[in-house]
Amino acid sequence: MKDLTRYRNIGIFAHVDAGKTTTTERILKLTGKIHKIGEVHEGAATTDFMEQEQERGITIQSAATTCFWNDHQLNIIDTPGHVDFTIEVYRSLKVLDGGIGVFCGSGGVEPQSETNWRYANDSKVARIIYINKLDRTGADFFRVVKQVETVLAAKPLVMVLPIGVEEQFAGVVDLLTRKAWVWDNSGDPMNYEVQEPPAEMAELIETYREQLIETAVEQDDTVMEKYLEGEEPTLDELKMCIRKGTRDLVFFPTYCGSSFKNKGVQLVLDAVVDYLPNPMEVKPQPEVDLEGNETGKFAEVDPAKPLRALAFKIMDDRYGALTFTRIYSGTLSKGDTILNTFTGKTERISRLVEMHANSREEIDSAQAGDIIAIVGMKNVQTGHTLCDPKNPATLEPMVFPDPVISIAVKPKTKGGDEKMGLALNKMVQEDPSFHVMTDEESGETILKGMGELHLDIKVDILKRTHGVEVEVGKPQVAYRESITRRLEDQYTHKKQSGGSGQFGKIEYIIEPGEAGTGFEFESKVVGGAVPREYWPAVEKGFKSSIEKGVLAGFPCVDLKFTLTGGAFHPVDSSALAFEIAAKTAYRQSIPKAGPQLLEPIMNVDVFTPDDYMGDVIGDLNRRRGMMKSQEAGTVGARIKADVPLSEMFGYIGDLRTMTSGRGQFSMSFSHYAPCPTSVAEEVIKETKERQAAS
Repeated sequence: MKDLTRYRNIGIFAHVDAGKTTTTERILKLTGKIHKIGEVHEGAATTDFMEQEQERGITIQSAATTCFWNDHQLNIIDTPGHVDFTIEVYRSLKVLDGGIGVFCGSGGVEPQSETNWRYANDSKVARIIYINKLDRTGADFFRVVKQVETVLAAKPLVMVLPIGVEEQFAGVVDLLTRKAWVWDNSGDPMNYEVQEPPAEMAELIETYREQLIETAVEQDDTVMEKYLEGEEPTLDELKMCIRKGTRDLVFFPTYCGSSFKNKGVQLVLDAVVDYLPNPMEVKPQPEVDLEGNETGKFAEVDPAKPLRALAFKIMDDRYGALTFTRIYSGTLSKGDTILNTFTGKTERISRLVEMHANSREEIDSAQAGDIIAIVGMKNVQTGHTLCDPKNPATLEPMVFPDPVISIAVKPKTKGGDEKMGLALNKMVQEDPSFHVMTDEESGETILKGMGELHLDIKVDILKRTHGVEVEVGKPQVAYRESITRRLEDQYTHKKQSGGSGQFGKIEYIIEPGEAGTGFEFESKVVGGAVPREYWPAVEKGFKSSIEKGVLAGFPCVDLKFTLTGGAFHPVDSSALAFEIAAKTAYRQSIPKAGPQLLEPIMNVDVFTPDDYMGDVIGDLNRRRGMMKSQEAGTVGARIKADVPLSEMFGYIGDLRTMTSGRGQFSMSFSHYAPCPTSVAEEVIKETKERQAAS
């Protein structure tokens, strides 16, 4: 049995270029150096890890790295800097218990850090703050602390003070112990001395130490009473209070340093152990039924309970497919058979590995609280629950919205098709919000994603990581079609040509269905007018037809088809005859049922400084946006609106221009709604011209 109180599952969040990679790298160096766990090679592997991360801003090499510090096991999950990969940040937060928010000492709180911080707030993840790059020109620890208060509306609890600034930055003073940690300039993180702080800092140290104690003791009435009576709390009492406040998100212990110069990282690691929650202290994951409704049960963090694990990232590398998995409850061993509740299939676990920096260590079993990778699983995708076949349950799944924007791509070189196909296949496995299909008419490969930048980066990955250069078409919106009127109709399919013919007559009702239902079929035939064995053929004929609408060939959704009667011939009728009858009936009736075009409407969430609020709202109105809410925050306003996707192309550029580069927005799919007539006519005309051209 492992001691779960000695586990920390943490992520490192940062704006691109705040030094997340360097910090992660230093943590691996420090922990590896001290414990000699899986040598961190100075050569290929480590630099690889860095280069790829810098190139893409999201990690490719490893989704979880395990290391040890002060007899505690740290599972560090890489969270990407790029927020356009919302799914990446979201799925990392889903399996984290705590985090380190890294901010740049000179850049301060940048837009992407704001967005990541908001995600972490929504997921209620406890964090410590690390202000990095204090050796940089223009770095100012106190300014960044102030920004955390004003921009993030968070409460930083200053735990250390910097000694020297910019080039003179030498180390930090630990306010709890009043000791200075001073590093030499050799770049070796182990070359430091703990000594008395500089005399000129005495007053500053006392001021901040008093603030620290006053804030911390509010977490415990007994300690607070003693403090008010003039008795200073012990170090253990203070740490207990800080731990509680951090866990409850009341404040965020704040550290500083320079990862690049190897100064200050040890204290951050100590803080992870001292203040961030272990798996037992985090609210357990709710279990759901197959429809996604909570059952009232939870996956309790207990190795003796039935297995409950969540696959949160699939990655393809030279060893084969790796499925990164967080075990919430129970124990998983090599040779076990597990059930995937999403597919209903069981699979045998052949290999389990724990990631140690860049090497892997084969393990025989893992238990609740662990984050490990399973090698060579076949049918698992991100968000699937793996559980005990004798005691099945599903964890709250990850919600991946359907893609709403597409582009056509084709390889620039002859013979590049196969290479592109293989690369795209791997990319789809790794990112559930990215879809690939082939357009049957034009033969083009269509990439579908969550937004312009998402697809931009995918094209970039194709080029850089997989060496496939492609030509890219214009972005296209995923429209749908539906009907507005109820219609009763009939159709007879008759074909006579020597030997047995084909005959099938159907009488039916086509009517609009509830929004979001897709396609429904029902038969109300009585008395055998259409024998029961032909009903599935009629349903199949209709269902295959709705993939192409009559206006512009977009899929037809939200309609109900009811078979009410018809006729058959004892010799000439067949399932095929009734399927053909249904297909032709669709083409005959849909144009008479008031077809209309539907467009995807996006939930748009804009963050803007107050001064630009009027401009931003005016611009969203011009884009046919429907305002839902406006909330004034401490440092700006959040505007939520429903806006058609077709009006959102190029929005990030326009928003930055309007807000002097300070605006931020995120966008997710909401629902489909009817297009205004003028827009629908334009879309239908363009689509038909494009189809004619191809």
